[in-house]
Amino acid sequence: MATSHIKVDQPAPGYVRATFDHAPINLIDYDTVSALIDLVTRLEQDPDVRVVVFDSANPDYFLAHWDTSAFGRKYPAGTHPWLDVLNRLSRLPVATIAAINGRARGAGSEFVLACDMRFAARDHARLGQPEVAFGLVPAGGPMARLPRLLGRGRALEIVLSGHDFTGAQAELYGYVNRALPDAELDEFVDTLARRIARFDKRAIAEIKEFVDVASNPDDAEIWPMIDAFQASAVRPSTAARVTEMERRGLGQAGHVEFDLGVHCAADDLPTTH
Repeated sequence: MATSHIKVDQPAPGYVRATFDHAPINLIDYDTVSALIDLVTRLEQDPDVRVVVFDSANPDYFLAHWDTSAFGRKYPAGTHPWLDVLNRLSRLPVATIAAINGRARGAGSEFVLACDMRFAARDHARLGQPEVAFGLVPAGGPMARLPRLLGRGRALEIVLSGHDFTGAQAELYGYVNRALPDAELDEFVDTLARRIARFDKRAIAEIKEFVDVASNPDDAEIWPMIDAFQASAVRPSTAARVTEMERRGLGQAGHVEFDLGVHCAADDLPTTH
């Protein structure tokens, strides 16, 4: 299976690898979501898959963030395909692993938080939720998932600062399971996935169900976030800040995206209120 945004192969029985490949920086748009819906549906139905690894063909970007040019599409309150696919991803009857070498910000961070396990390149990975710097409320559930992983204080530091976190910092906080030397990330994740792929499918699914009771937020806790995001996205001050950042290079390969955690808080940007 392959799409213009995700390439999928099967390195071993029971083991699927899904590689994001949407040039130039793996922005998330509705085509990405459609491809994810197709993949998640397959994983829900396939009786043989035990583990899936998500990685990126771009060494600098895992999933950059949501494509700001797609902000205008409206959905009724309590509905959105992005949130729906993340909730389904989090409850798949297979183990899901994100191998993060590069940037995973905003919706990219939300995606990896919906995975069961996250492993990051110690130096090259960057994770963060920069939405607050634009006057936006994050949409895909980080305010529900991060406190369960990190605790209240560190969760609020991430979503209220808009900072980038390196793989090493993310490991210290519990944002990721483990940070590994950049050159060792792929081998470590591949070895772990191959090990899990040898185990019993039903046991994996049942173990996940029990862990979900303690750690997975209920859908009703997350759905109001998309409504808050859509309301925040149409505020004039937010639109002005997003437009100016797009003029400077938001959504394009270059120095702004590479160090977005710095540039999104520049002193000369329009103020949000």
